[in-house]
Amino acid sequence: MRATLRWAHSDLRTHRGEALFLVLATAGIVVSLLLAAALFGYATNPWQRVFAQAHGAHVTLHTTGTADAAKLARLDGVDDVAGPYPTSSLTVASRGSRASVELRGTPERPDVGRPLITSGKWLSAATPDGVVLESRLARALLAAPGDTLTVPGTARTLTVVGIADSAEPRYRPGEQPGLVWALPSAVAEPAGQVIGLRLTNPADTEYTVQRAVTVLGAGAIGEVATWQQARAEAQNDNRLLGQVLGLFGLGALVAAGFAVHGAIGTRIRGHLRDIAILKAIGFTPGQVVRVFLMQHLGYALLGAVAGAVLMEALGSGIPGRLGDAVAVWQGLPGQTVTLFAVPVAAVLFIGAVTGLAAWRAGRVPPVPVPRPAAPPAGRLTGVARRALGMRVPPALVLGWRKAFTRRPRSLGTVARLALPLLLIVVAMSAWTTLDRFHSEPERMGLPTALSVRADATLGEQETRALLENDPQVAAAYPGTEVAALVPGQTATIALRGLGTAREPYPFTLAEGRTARGPDEAVAGQGLLDLLHVQVGDWVRMTVGDRPQILHIVGRSIEPENAGRVISTSLDTLRANDPTLRPTLYQVRLEPGADPQAVADRLTSEGLGHLDVHTVTNPADGLSPLRAVVLGLIAVLALIGLIELLTAIGGMVREGERDLLALKAIGLSPRQITAMTVTAMACTAMAAVLAAMILGLPLARWLIDAQGRSSGIGTGIAQGPPALFLLGLTVAAVLGAAALAALPAARAARRRLADTLSAVA
Repeated sequence: MRATLRWAHSDLRTHRGEALFLVLATAGIVVSLLLAAALFGYATNPWQRVFAQAHGAHVTLHTTGTADAAKLARLDGVDDVAGPYPTSSLTVASRGSRASVELRGTPERPDVGRPLITSGKWLSAATPDGVVLESRLARALLAAPGDTLTVPGTARTLTVVGIADSAEPRYRPGEQPGLVWALPSAVAEPAGQVIGLRLTNPADTEYTVQRAVTVLGAGAIGEVATWQQARAEAQNDNRLLGQVLGLFGLGALVAAGFAVHGAIGTRIRGHLRDIAILKAIGFTPGQVVRVFLMQHLGYALLGAVAGAVLMEALGSGIPGRLGDAVAVWQGLPGQTVTLFAVPVAAVLFIGAVTGLAAWRAGRVPPVPVPRPAAPPAGRLTGVARRALGMRVPPALVLGWRKAFTRRPRSLGTVARLALPLLLIVVAMSAWTTLDRFHSEPERMGLPTALSVRADATLGEQETRALLENDPQVAAAYPGTEVAALVPGQTATIALRGLGTAREPYPFTLAEGRTARGPDEAVAGQGLLDLLHVQVGDWVRMTVGDRPQILHIVGRSIEPENAGRVISTSLDTLRANDPTLRPTLYQVRLEPGADPQAVADRLTSEGLGHLDVHTVTNPADGLSPLRAVVLGLIAVLALIGLIELLTAIGGMVREGERDLLALKAIGLSPRQITAMTVTAMACTAMAAVLAAMILGLPLARWLIDAQGRSSGIGTGIAQGPPALFLLGLTVAAVLGAAALAALPAARAARRRLADTLSAVA
């Protein structure tokens, strides 16, 4: 044991930098994997907790006011109901912010879908105009208990008496109205009613929706919301962050394992004589293996413990959503197990890879085998001879040859170095895709910046004139959006009519063509997957009691409503319903215009008749991903640095036996140094090229796969800019050359006696 510790201590002193980088890389990997676990827990727990405590409804149905919704309580599989409650649509304002809301008349606090009061109190007859706001809506309005909400265009006011959490779909500006609970007397002119169904078996959700439509009639159903949709919306952004962190964390762990494997293999090749001497003086093969295994397990254990301690102590202090996720995750029941299991799994993986490499050390014979006088591919290739004949500097020719003489070993080095570089390319592709959502939103399914709704007092021409008179408005496209029942009547989708034949809406197409003729439409990926159809198919849906049949001629990139959107022109919908009038306007701005400033100006000029919202950009919720990408790149760079140091050490040691021959043919120490530097630069260049060739298609596939699963669809992936790829290549090649220069120069200036002892 004493000799084992002395050997490990000596090796540590020789490779201090490599040991430090391995510890830091392991700590970064563990932190990344723990953050992924925290985000997954954070994504699942808050909504699940609210749903359980609120005794949430599995199905929420919006019906017409005349529908006998009480019949639904007698359906098979329905355990309990909430309502029916009268509802109406309003626009409310507070502190300069406006929001579209659903006012729900609730005589008493329901048992199913029970709002969880977070501040204030529940409704009471003592405050007849009192309302309780859903928590996300309250944050958007900057409202708190005691505040007063106004209804633009009227003298009506509402008093906020409480804020509550709900398991129903949350407020999304321009997409999902906010939920406001009020006494039935406050719902003066109900536009419909809502009923919530609690099921005995949540898996029967789709069947229950079908039965409800059959009992009430398709014309009585306005909108259907299920618990799966609400859960997916609540988890979407956090789960994506967790998937990114988990994917890159596992990739970095594999890269670190390969780097450790390569480091041990290189070290064994450089210390064959020392290992043979250890065996000759009594070390068993198992003891030799344990030397390497214990040493690298110690590095991995130190890094894993450091990562876990940092995560536990400082994780909740990370600004933004990551810190919130860690704080929630630290209070979950399984957090302690995860905090222990992830570092242990990382250490065991690195230990397994270390054991495979160290096993080779145990097979070294106690009597050193004489090294071959020349490498297997000792003869110069024809290309090398011609290059020398053309007076190319010998150091460059011999350096190129040295990099790729031993093909299996050279390919292994290139592969291990290419893996972290490949992951860096993928990470930067994700960064570039997010940037494109902000810099060129029109290419990512967001051609307009504002969504405007006008009240009934403004006509279509007056609204268009009010919008287009603004100097920074480039175009205003009239439209409407309604909920439609899909075939099978198991869910609702968004049916949009946008633009006209004279002013077509600029859809962002990823497949097919734009809708030009009657009954033609484009659809999002989420809708195609939901209905199991593709471009070229016809689909039938029901809007109220009217059927609508459309021909899907293209697939559009749809960031809204999980891609469950089918869009046609307003003219097509008017052909089916001549009385249809625009209910919203999508506004495209001039380049460089500030959407919020234009929205404020239009709201002011509308004198309370316009409800203006900026279009939600899905990349806004993924802003923490930028910090994640930077951290991952730092970890991957450390792993690449470990592999570079390993490759340099191995190449310098293997070049010692050629030192006498190189000096004998007249090469100076400077030329010998240049040869090693050239060899490392060529190896780095090959690794960068391999990383780009494999990484760019892989990044596109991964991003498009995520886009498809989220409903946005494929066609959003963007590769890193050429300037970044060039910078990565230059940094890798120059970095490898710079790191190799000093050890190569030292080796080239060694005395002949030292060289003879090294190759003996």
